[in-house]
Amino acid sequence: MQAATTVHDVVIVGSGAGGGTVTKVLADLGISVLLMEAGPMLSMGDLKEHMVPYHVPHRGAGAKGEAYTGGRTGFTYSATFGGAQIDGEPYTVAPGSDFSWFRSRVLGGRTNHYGRVTLRFADYDFRPRSIDGLGFDWPITYEDLAPYYDKAETFIGVTGTKENIRSAPDGIFQTPAALRAHDTLVQRSCAKLGIRAVPGRQAVITRPTNGRPACHYCGQCGRGCMTASNYAASYVQIFPAMKTGRVQVLPNAMARELITDDSGKVTAVSYVDKATGTERQVRCRTVVLAASACESARLLLNSRSSRHPQGLANSSGMVGRYLMDTVGSSLSAFVPALVGMPRYNSDGYSNHLYVPWWGWEKQQALGFPRGYHIEVGGGYGMPSIGSFNGIVNRHEGYGVKMKQAIRDEYGTSIGLSGRGEMIPNEKSFCEIDPEMKDRWGIPVLRFHWAWSDHELNQVRHMQETFRAILEGLGGRITQQLASGARPPISRGGAIIHEVGTVRMGNDPKTSPLNKYCQGHEVKNLFVADGAPFVSNPDKNPTHTIIALAWRTAEYLAEEMRKGNV
Repeated sequence: MQAATTVHDVVIVGSGAGGGTVTKVLADLGISVLLMEAGPMLSMGDLKEHMVPYHVPHRGAGAKGEAYTGGRTGFTYSATFGGAQIDGEPYTVAPGSDFSWFRSRVLGGRTNHYGRVTLRFADYDFRPRSIDGLGFDWPITYEDLAPYYDKAETFIGVTGTKENIRSAPDGIFQTPAALRAHDTLVQRSCAKLGIRAVPGRQAVITRPTNGRPACHYCGQCGRGCMTASNYAASYVQIFPAMKTGRVQVLPNAMARELITDDSGKVTAVSYVDKATGTERQVRCRTVVLAASACESARLLLNSRSSRHPQGLANSSGMVGRYLMDTVGSSLSAFVPALVGMPRYNSDGYSNHLYVPWWGWEKQQALGFPRGYHIEVGGGYGMPSIGSFNGIVNRHEGYGVKMKQAIRDEYGTSIGLSGRGEMIPNEKSFCEIDPEMKDRWGIPVLRFHWAWSDHELNQVRHMQETFRAILEGLGGRITQQLASGARPPISRGGAIIHEVGTVRMGNDPKTSPLNKYCQGHEVKNLFVADGAPFVSNPDKNPTHTIIALAWRTAEYLAEEMRKGNV
C-alpha cells in the first residue's frame, strides 16, 4: 500500500449532487478539498448532446445491447459510465428480494443525466410519524432547510410558478417553458377531476444565470448539456470550484475503507487506483461521504476495526438499514385527439407539467398513507431503438403499411408516471455479502427488499387516477390489469431514488448521524448524499440532497473555523 504524506483538510468521496455541492460551497468559503471519484474525469467535450442515433455505433443501442441491459453507458449514447450492472463491480440480492442498483461512474455521477425534477419537501414531510404513526420523524424541520432550498434554487436555477400548494412549497423560480399539446390535454382532464396540474419544476435555466446561457430546448437533457443550461454537479459546481485553485480531483479512485486512529477519528481513506490496481491512501482531517446512499453505507460497513467491529459509525446497528426507493407505476393511452395534428417541435426539457399530490388532507379515506405526484410524457420525441415496438406489436403487415402505421401513431400517446412515498420498513436494507468481492477485493453489498401493502395500495390508487385522467381526455387504454393481480409497481431501485441507510437523528442509539449529517461517534465524519434521509416523500430527492449538503458544508466550515473538527 502506498501512503500519502499530505494531510488534506477535507476529503470528499463521490462527486454527484451532494459531493458537488459540498465541493463548491467549501471552495467558495476558502477551504481546500480533495474530491475522489470512482469513475473517470469528465470534460464538456465528452457530452453526447445534439446527436441522432445514426451518429453512433449500433444506432445508440450500444455493444451487446448495453442501452437496455445497463452496460457501460446505461443510457442510449449518453455521457455516463455505469448502469445496473458494471463489469467487475457486482452486488447480490437476497433470495426472495428483487432489487436493481444503478451506479454512474463518472465525475458528476447521475446528475449528468437524471430527470432534473426539482421539488421541495413539504412541511409535513419532515414529521410523518407524528401525523400517521408510521416511519420516523426527521430531527430537522422545513424551516431549517428552507434557506438552503433558496440558495440552491438561486444558484442552479429552477423553473416553476407560484401556486400556494402545501404539498408542493413554492420556491425561487425562473419562467417555465410553455405547455405542449399533450400537457394541455392532461391539465384540462385533471381540472375536471378537481386536481391541479402545474408547470414542471426542473433544474433548467430559462434565463442567463451565473454565466450560463438559457436553455435552447434541444430536448436532450439526458446526455448532459454542453451549454451547462441544466444542472449537473460536474459543470455547474465542480468545474467552477476547480477554477478557485482549492479543488483537487482524484478520478478512478475506488474507495475501500476509512482508516481511523486510536481516538476513533478518521485519518485516511484507503482506495484502489483503478488504472493500476494499486491500493493507496489519502490522509485527511475531515471526510465527507457523498458516494450515494448505498455506496456510502458500503464504505462504512467495510470500515471495520477492533474499535468499530460493526463498521464505522455503526454502534447503533443502523448503517444500511431502512433503505428506501420511490414507488413507481405508469400507464399510457392512445389519444385520438392527437391523430393528424400538425407536427411541431415539442422537445423542451423533460417535464413541462406535473401534478402535485392533492390528497394529503383526506389521507385516511384513501386506503393508504402518504401520497404521490404525477409526471407527464408525450410529444414528438427523437425516435430511438425500441420507440415503435408497441406499434409493431399492435399492427400486422410490413413495409409501406407498417411504416404508415408508425407515422400515423407517432406522437399520439400520453404517458403518466407516478412517483410516490415508500414507508421505511425493516425488510428493506443492504449489508455486506459474506462471500462475494469486487474486482479489487472489496466486499460487495447484498440487498434485501420488500414492498408493503402501503405501497401496493398506493399503486392501485395511482392506476385508478391515471385511468380517470387518460379516459377523461379521450384516451384509449390498451393495458388491462387482471382482477386481483399484483398492481404494476416498480422493482426496488428501478426509479434510482435510493435513500436512507445512514439516517440522521437526535439519538445516537437509533441513528448514525446528527441533524447536521455529522457522525454521532465520529465527529470528523459527515455524509452528504441520500443516505441521511429519514423518510422518502413523493418528491424526487436530488433537490433535498443539495440543500442538506449545502447546510452540512456550511456547518462543517464553521466547525473547522472553531477547531472542533
